[in-house]
This record gives sequence, C-alpha cells and structure tokens, in this order.
Amino acid sequence: MAFQAGGQRSAPRPTPATPEAQAYLQDYTALLEAVPFPSLVVDHRWDVVLANGAFRTLFRGAGPHPTAMPDDNFLRFVLFHPDAATVLGEHESSWCLPMLAHFAATLERDGHDPGLQAVRRDIAQDPIMEAAYRQGLPHWIRAVGDRAVEHDGAVRPLHHPDPRRGTTECRVVVETPRALQELGYTRLTLVLREPRRTEHRSPRARRAPSHLRVVPAAE
Repeated sequence: MAFQAGGQRSAPRPTPATPEAQAYLQDYTALLEAVPFPSLVVDHRWDVVLANGAFRTLFRGAGPHPTAMPDDNFLRFVLFHPDAATVLGEHESSWCLPMLAHFAATLERDGHDPGLQAVRRDIAQDPIMEAAYRQGLPHWIRAVGDRAVEHDGAVRPLHHPDPRRGTTECRVVVETPRALQELGYTRLTLVLREPRRTEHRSPRARRAPSHLRVVPAAE
C-alpha cells in the first residue's frame, strides 16, 4: 500500500497569532518532553505541530521521504511512507484503515482545505490505495461501526526500535486541553504496553506497492 507521493512538502505551518498562544505552546513543548511515551500534537490535517523525544525515538529508523516524514505529517507517514510498516504493526488493518476513515470524515467536513485535497489527490494516484479508499474502507467502516473514526482508546501493535520493548502494543490516548482545542490542535499519546510474550517475528520489511488484503484481488 506504499506510495511515493510526488508532491512537495506542505507549506510552513502558521504560528499562533498571539504572544500568549506562542508562550503556551512553548511551555507545552516542555511538558510534552517530560512524557515518557511517544506523544504528538497535530492539526486537522495531521500536520505535526509538536512531538516529543519518545516519538522521535520510535520513528528514528524511517528513511527520508519528500512528503511523508512522521514528524511532518503523521497521516502521510502512515499512508505513504514505505517504512511505516516496520514500526506500525498490522499496518493495514490497525493503522491505515483507521487513518483513512478519520481522513474521510475530516474531508467531508473540511473538503475545501487545500492540504486535505492534496492528500486525496495522492490517494487517487495510487490505484491500490484508491481501491482501498473507495471499496475496502466502506466495508470496513460498516463492520467496525462508529468507532472506526475514533482513535482514543484504540490498542494498536508496534515494533519499537528499542529491543527491550520490541514487538509490543500501544493504547492511543487523545487528551487535548482547551487551549490546544482553541488553536485547532489535538494531542495524541501512544501509551506503550509491556512487550508481547509471543514467538519473535521480525517487523515487515519496507513495502513496495502491493495488493491490499481489504480489496479483492483482480484475476
């Protein structure tokens, strides 16, 4: 499901308009750095506004990409970066489909947004991902229900680069104070759980464009 998006990096994100908001974000950055779990603050496009050291450590093995680095836009990383599956376990079902579902809901609400439109164009350029978006995603949403677009509380597998953690799981916790909400931001933290006590399996290698299991294979 990987796709090397051909566009340019998104335009620089605007800074908060008031000195008070800028000071709040500066202090919130210090708070985020004190959190031991990977944590990030994103806007409605999933542009990353803030990310802590634990987040950068988790994704430190991601190779360069023009538009889909994890600390630039997390949605694009999940959908388009060929290294995403080496960190995000059960990549298609546990990460891609929930992110696509959330993206579809956001696009329906904010369809005029140029950043969201650019992601939609990049999805359309990949026939496999476009089939997943148009065919596989609606079936999955019907099966999962309303919680398909909700990240808070979801438990998802990870392959952590620290061998002491290795293959494990995280619970996604969405916890956004009012000041961040007023800026249009959301905070997510990946609360790491104890490593799985199962037979070791190596993380999936870098992905090449391939068939999605949620889309029927063509004969």
